[in-house]
Amino acid sequence: RITLLELMLVKVSDKNSVTSEEMNVFVRHADFLADCFQEKCGAVLKLTAAADVEDEEALVTIRLLDVLCEMTSNNGQLEHLQAFPGLLETAVDTLRLTHLAGKQAVNVFTATHAVTGQEEISHPAVGFKSHLIRLIGNLCYKNKENQDKV
Repeated sequence: RITLLELMLVKVSDKNSVTSEEMNVFVRHADFLADCFQEKCGAVLKLTAAADVEDEEALVTIRLLDVLCEMTSNNGQLEHLQAFPGLLETAVDTLRLTHLAGKQAVNVFTATHAVTGQEEISHPAVGFKSHLIRLIGNLCYKNKENQDKV
């Protein structure tokens, strides 16, 4: 699943080589990806414990977020995902939970997380909060209703 999401991420982020037919396929699958992200977003919180660095569900959720960020960076998919029920609320709630988890103990979600070793630099959750913020910003872009919700 992670490899498939990484392939989708590469294809979605390369805006020059995406045909209109492929774009339509991505729009049709956007609902499924958004729904999967909403279901699995809590799995990322397992990464607060160092032992769960290889948790597959958490890694899938991180890749889902990456793909959704890229999809919402494209105007063709943006409007569709802005109207997706609950996606914005899920992103905001997940951001709150990861921020709270970072405040409760020193872990990968801690803002002042000291990078001391190479293993922490390559941790899959590094940047997760910034990608959540990017998704929230994209979902609020030129959308007064979503801006008011946030």
